[in-house]
Amino acid sequence: MADTTATSAGANCVEKLKSYVRTQKGFILSTEIFISLIILICYAASVYGGYTAVAIIEMIFAMIFFGIFMMEMDKQIQVVNWVWSDLFRAGIGAGLYIITSLICVIRGAGDGALIAGGVFGLIAGLLFAYDTYTIFLQIKSTRQHTATSTDDRI
Repeated sequence: MADTTATSAGANCVEKLKSYVRTQKGFILSTEIFISLIILICYAASVYGGYTAVAIIEMIFAMIFFGIFMMEMDKQIQVVNWVWSDLFRAGIGAGLYIITSLICVIRGAGDGALIAGGVFGLIAGLLFAYDTYTIFLQIKSTRQHTATSTDDRI
């Protein structure tokens, strides 16, 4: 008879997924993945499909960082500074989304899917900028600001 009290690896992964999505960082990353998918669909439905690369790349990077942080591999793989890598990912994503979305909104006369992708891209740019800000606050709070005096007279 099979032991029903033992948890399987798949159930453990699902539990980690559920608990990580409830955290602030997990919610932000899952929202970034979802909005990048929506932007990808809008750009793919557009006459000008050349802007899909930004959505694909940012969605893939958000998925990679989501998986790394969800499985807590950032604590196991110490070679990479994951917080700074995530800061650069989010900052570059914010800049790319804002630039390409402004181009799409300005250029998209008569192409509703391109304009919709541009509007969602502006929202994604703000989301990525917020993610950058929260990561910056995390880096700032973990730094030790110990100002020691080297002057013996004080």
